[in-house]
Amino acid sequence: MDPVNIRTWFSDLTVLSFSGGHFDIGCPDQAKADYLNDHCVPVFTKAAQKITGYLVSLSFHPVRPSAAASAAPAVLPDGLRLHPDYTFDNFVVGPCNRLAHASCIAVSQNPGTVYNPLFLYGSVGLGKTHLLHAVCHTSRENHNGLSIRFLSCEQFVNGFISAIEQGQLAEFQNQHRSVDVLIIDDVQFLREREQSQEEFFHTFNALYNNRRQIILTADCPPAQLSSLEERLISRFKWGLVARLDPPSYETRIAIVKKKASLRGISLPEGIAELIAEHVQSNIREIEGALTVLYATAKTAGQPITPKLARQALGIQQAVAPRSVTMADIIEAVSREFDIRITDLQSKKRSQSITLPRQVCMYLGRQLTRHSLEEIGGHLGGRDHSTVLHACTKIEEIYKSDEQIRTRIDHLTRRLTQSQ
Repeated sequence: MDPVNIRTWFSDLTVLSFSGGHFDIGCPDQAKADYLNDHCVPVFTKAAQKITGYLVSLSFHPVRPSAAASAAPAVLPDGLRLHPDYTFDNFVVGPCNRLAHASCIAVSQNPGTVYNPLFLYGSVGLGKTHLLHAVCHTSRENHNGLSIRFLSCEQFVNGFISAIEQGQLAEFQNQHRSVDVLIIDDVQFLREREQSQEEFFHTFNALYNNRRQIILTADCPPAQLSSLEERLISRFKWGLVARLDPPSYETRIAIVKKKASLRGISLPEGIAELIAEHVQSNIREIEGALTVLYATAKTAGQPITPKLARQALGIQQAVAPRSVTMADIIEAVSREFDIRITDLQSKKRSQSITLPRQVCMYLGRQLTRHSLEEIGGHLGGRDHSTVLHACTKIEEIYKSDEQIRTRIDHLTRRLTQSQ
C-alpha cells in the first residue's frame, strides 16, 4: 500500500483510552485497523515512548458509529468533514489574528459579498485551518443549503490530473465552479504547475463573476508566491489579504487554557503560564505539549504539578532572571549604539537609527512578555506588523553578522544578569 495514502488516515485516528501504560487508538473501519496493527504498531509505539518518556504500548481498533460521532470530525451529507471543536467560539482572538478572525466571521455571514476573495496567510500552526472550519460551520448555520467545497491545493491538483486521465474534465470543472463557497488550503502548492494554474484561473473567474465566495490560504502573502502567474497573484489581492502572526505570551496562555478545557484537562494554577513560556512558536506545539503533559501524568499516576510539567516538557528549573522592562532595553540600546532615546522613539528612518530601533523590538520580544503592540507602543507607537518585521529582520542579521550577534549577546547578558 502507498505510504502517502496511509498518511491521510492519520487525521482520522483518535485516542479512545489510556490505561495501565496502554493506548487504545480508534480507526474509521476494521480494514484500516488491521493494516495499522500489522504494519505500523512498532513505529507508533516508538513515537509514543519518545513523547511520553515511558515504556508504553498501543493497538488500533475500529470505532463504532456511536463513538465515531463524538470523536471524529463531523461528516456532512456532501462529504465535507469538519472538526467539531474548530468553531469561532473556540478560537482565541489576540492582536496576532484579530483581522483574520473578523474577516472570516464577516465572510461566513455574507458569502460572496464582502472580502472576496479572502486570502489568509501565516506560518504553520497559527490557526488558519481552525478559521476555515469555523467559516464552514457558521456559513452552514446561517445559510441553509449552502454548498461548500473545502480541499487542499494538493487535492485540487491531483483531482485535476485524474480528471484529465479519465476524460472527466467537464465533471471536475462543474464540481468546483458550481459551489457557493470554494476553500483552497495551501495554495502555494500551485507553484510550477502551469496546467493546474490555468485551470484554477478559470475556476476563480467563474466563481468570482457569479459572486461565489473564494477563500485561500498560504504560508506567505500573494506577492511572495514565486512561480505563480502574475494574473493569479493580482486576483488574490482583489479582496482582503489577512496575516496570522505568532501569538503573544498573553494569547498563548488563553490558548493553553482553552485547549485544556476542550480536552477536559484541569490545569492547576501556573501550569498554563509555564506552557506558554516554554512553547512560543505555534498552536500545534501547544496542543502537543498538553498531550505530552496529560500522557505523562496518566502514565505516572500523578496529578499535574509544576514539577511534573517541567519534567514532561524538559524545562530546566532556572534561577529567576531579573525582570526586564522596555525602558531598560531602550536605555541599554541607546548606550550601546550611542544614540539618543528620543531618536529611537522618533519617526526617523535613517539606517543609524532604524537598526538600533529594530534591536530594541527584537530584545523586547525575547526578554519581556509584552505583546507586539505593547512593544511598538514604547517605540513611537508603531503597530504590531512593524515590530514583527523588525524581529524577523534582526533574526536574519543575527545569523549572518558576527558583529551584530556579539552586540546583541552582550546586551542580553547585561539586561538579564541578576542585580
